[in-house]
Amino acid sequence: MNFNTKAISKIVGLSQRQIDYWDKTHFIKPSVKEAAGHGSARLFSFEDLVRMKVAKTLMDSGISLQKIRKAVSYLKKHMPNVENPLSDLKFLTDGETVFVLTKNSREIIDTLKNGQLVISVSLGSIIDRLKGEVQALSDQRRYDVTVMKRKYQVILHADTEDGGYWVECPDILGCASQGDTIEEALTMIKDAIKGCLEVISKKGKAATA
Repeated sequence: MNFNTKAISKIVGLSQRQIDYWDKTHFIKPSVKEAAGHGSARLFSFEDLVRMKVAKTLMDSGISLQKIRKAVSYLKKHMPNVENPLSDLKFLTDGETVFVLTKNSREIIDTLKNGQLVISVSLGSIIDRLKGEVQALSDQRRYDVTVMKRKYQVILHADTEDGGYWVECPDILGCASQGDTIEEALTMIKDAIKGCLEVISKKGKAATA
């Protein structure tokens, strides 16, 4: 599953401006598709989603973006076998510095002896929460709409690549539409149903003529 900037913003809680800035400054770039000019969409992978959520969690704990950059640079230099530290490692922070959980438990014990409050950024729980949020975003939703005094059931889908929503009416073959918001998508599918019914009616009259 790929995600555009709008979907990333909804799931991770970052502004689209932050996502754009992180891309332009090479902090976290889209690994699926980069923007190819003004108005073109960039696409991120689920791993990109995890990296952004970890960075956002560290920032919410008081760590500046500059410190996170330094921590990632240090890890890439001293742990070259780790391709993406933000999605491959477990981080600890006391709000002042960033620690990485390693196999050497003594490092954690020494940190705790200083009497500092250490907040653990659990990668597993972050991934589980993100999967739940992605699933909720991509779940189909069913609505009833009324067109020409008749009720039709339609199915709404979130479009994580192009943004917005697309909606279909199973009762009418090939009847579908889209919109930037749920309200717009439901309004557009009503127009699409009406248009399809008019076409079906004309075909029926032509067949009996």
